[in-house]
Amino acid sequence: MSVRVDPGVIKELARYGGDTVSKCFNCGNCTAACSLTNQDSVFPRRYIRYIQMGLKGKMLESVDPWLCYYCGDCSDTCPREAEPGKLMMASRRWLISMYDWTGLSRLMYKWPAWELGLLALVAAVVLGLFTLPEDFGFRLLAKHPEARQAVALAYFAPKEIVHWGDIAMAALLAVLLLSNAARMTYYVMRNGPAVPLNVYVLELKEFIVHGLTQKRWRDCRTDSTKHWLRHLALVSAYGTMFALVVVFLYWFQVEDASFHWTSVPGYYATLILLGATLWIARDRLEKRDRIHRHSDLADWLFVALLFLTSVTGILLHLSRLLDQPMPTYVIYVVHLMVAVPMLMVEVPFGKWAHLLYRPLAMYLSAVQVRARQPQASHVKAAPAVPA
Repeated sequence: MSVRVDPGVIKELARYGGDTVSKCFNCGNCTAACSLTNQDSVFPRRYIRYIQMGLKGKMLESVDPWLCYYCGDCSDTCPREAEPGKLMMASRRWLISMYDWTGLSRLMYKWPAWELGLLALVAAVVLGLFTLPEDFGFRLLAKHPEARQAVALAYFAPKEIVHWGDIAMAALLAVLLLSNAARMTYYVMRNGPAVPLNVYVLELKEFIVHGLTQKRWRDCRTDSTKHWLRHLALVSAYGTMFALVVVFLYWFQVEDASFHWTSVPGYYATLILLGATLWIARDRLEKRDRIHRHSDLADWLFVALLFLTSVTGILLHLSRLLDQPMPTYVIYVVHLMVAVPMLMVEVPFGKWAHLLYRPLAMYLSAVQVRARQPQASHVKAAPAVPA
């Protein structure tokens, strides 16, 4: 089978943060140090070799970068200081840009101004939705003077309209994520043997378990429990808030200054998001852990947007309970100008995409392993040689 070599892969990966690949002489020390590698996934060594040889097709077909959790053991023990963990992180960014059919991920990672511009554009659209239509937002508020005397979100952001806006946003996110996931599946499985449908069904549990728990992180040797628990709490809080806003908005959005029980899970989500983002920001500033020593704009935006979403959510809740109508309406818009761009830009095109791709990689890897088992059963053992 012919293999196409792309000599520009090394320079291309450098644009994603992988600028140390030329230091590696493929000694294999990184693989020996990694507690997650096995006979089916020999990383980071194998993937780095793909990069060095310009095997772009092999890079696309491999899930090795997604099996790495960047504990740092490989980088700490590398005799050439080639930063294998950093190369895996850069490879994940590159893969995200390859899976994305829109090309926006590639623009965001290569030119950070694109990421900031897209966030600003979506924020401007949100602001326009609350200022331009006559039957919604600030112009609707002008027709109801009583809504300027006491909090009345029904005259500013009617649940029916906001709810269907949330549904439309969730549908668009699903289309983007699922189509990119389909491209990833195609790349990974395209050159392998045909896999029976029942194998995909049998291994589906791998996607669900790893998607909900990321439990494989616990197998890392270095600070695995801390990072895993923090990530698990963060995902649970984010999932809770997403469910409250998108699925249960009719109960979660209270129209006046009264208290409703749905605020309780909102308190949990907000406190976790606020605490976790401050914790992550401190770790990134102190750079004690290997995982936080190389932070780019996308890493900081991940923390900053979550933090601002939490803070504006708290301010919105307080202003509503204190029955301050105009501050409530203004903060409501500001809150959405932070949260919506975070969802529409960072989730399908940026760092947050790993929430889908990593469990999908675990799933596809399990499918490949199971698909090879029946073939192995047909191989007859060699007869024993008499003594």
